[in-house]
Amino acid sequence: TGSVPGTKVELTVSCRNLLDMDTFSKSDPVVVLFVQGSGSSEWKEFGRTEVIDNTLNPDFVRKFVLDYYFEEKQNLRFDDFLGQAFVALGEVIGSQRGRLERALTGVPGKRCGTILLLAEELSNCRDIVTMQLCANKLDKKDFFGKSDPFLVFYRSNEDGTFTICHKTEVVKNTLNPVWQPFTIPVRALCNGDYDRTVKIDVYDWDRDGSHDFIGEFATSYRELSRAQSQFTVYEVLNPRKKCKKKKYVNSGTVTLLSFSVESEFTFVDYIRGGTQLNFTVAIDFTASNGMPSHPTSLHYASPYQLSAYALALKAVGEIIQDYDSDKLFPAYGFGAKIPPDGKISHQFNNNMDNPSCAGIEGVLESYLQSLRTVQLYGPTNFAPVINQVAGTAAQVTDGSQYHVLLIITDGVISDMLQTKEAIVTASALPMSIIIVGVGPAEFEAMEELDGDEVRVSSRGRYAERDIVQ
Repeated sequence: TGSVPGTKVELTVSCRNLLDMDTFSKSDPVVVLFVQGSGSSEWKEFGRTEVIDNTLNPDFVRKFVLDYYFEEKQNLRFDDFLGQAFVALGEVIGSQRGRLERALTGVPGKRCGTILLLAEELSNCRDIVTMQLCANKLDKKDFFGKSDPFLVFYRSNEDGTFTICHKTEVVKNTLNPVWQPFTIPVRALCNGDYDRTVKIDVYDWDRDGSHDFIGEFATSYRELSRAQSQFTVYEVLNPRKKCKKKKYVNSGTVTLLSFSVESEFTFVDYIRGGTQLNFTVAIDFTASNGMPSHPTSLHYASPYQLSAYALALKAVGEIIQDYDSDKLFPAYGFGAKIPPDGKISHQFNNNMDNPSCAGIEGVLESYLQSLRTVQLYGPTNFAPVINQVAGTAAQVTDGSQYHVLLIITDGVISDMLQTKEAIVTASALPMSIIIVGVGPAEFEAMEELDGDEVRVSSRGRYAERDIVQ
């Protein structure tokens, strides 16, 4: 039948009876998922769960969301610290109730435990919920102090079982905790079915991993969402205590303090809604690139092939130009002395009054024209072109215009402080920056600007979002 593109499947992972490798406490498991590329035998890491301390029977909260293609064999490999299991995604989806249990293999002659996989197709619901809860008069579980409570959220499955979907932080030594607000996709909470049961367990945290159960309560997304207009109070009940004690009332209460919903929109939503992409190019004309007439130069174009710069320009530009309706691309150069008086410029273009070029072909022509007329010089300053595009982006912020700046460079940045300042300022604007490094230079500085690991900051201010790739 061919699959519907965009069928997303969420995999939940648990393990049972893992081998114990730690001498003094139980092991701290984590599971890593590897995916085999279609048509290749190579395994690539797709993602990993969180680490759970001190347990041989972990239920991981972090899920793997995979695109499912009915007509392809999608091979998966799950590794933990001792064993591994191989499965095809189709096996998990095709197994009864979307549940598959596999033995982990790895240590000869020993049972390494089993891995349990649960697959559920994700609904298209893209709402995101932020909520905050607190509790009152929870049962005291610790001998010396009060309890250290945390909440665990489970969504119910169609077969009546439960899947863990969120854990709050632990609040130490209190029977009246206030947990931090947290954000969770609606589909993680109930997969878009507003009346599906959401079960919440209250635990007392213990260092050795044997957390004490205080009690539980049940609700649904629909019931939670009514809290927008009023506080909702839930009784925390412990079924075992309820059976034993005649006078048992409850083990405390949990109050939903706030609940708000936002919709998360995708790139496609914006494009369909009429957002225009505006594409600007900036090319490095500094002397470190080598004389354009010389075959070792990164700007050297032989009769048989494009230069490194032209190749990068075509590769990125040809994808982006499909989304830019007027196909007019402002193109700038930086780091050269320009005619007639040989002034150094960090944002020059050939047609002085109008930097726009028609299509990627026009940008290439303008680039080659500049190579013939300017003198490669230095230093390598990024901030001027970033600020130039940011100035344009700041003029329209209603979501109808988005700017992408492509900077192609051979490496080391001279104005790092000013560039960081420019990026932090631009991070609040509708713009993104793509930096493409050409040639063999060191690109550490570029990695730092791409705030994947650590957000870019300047003078104590942090970028609002990561806008550099």
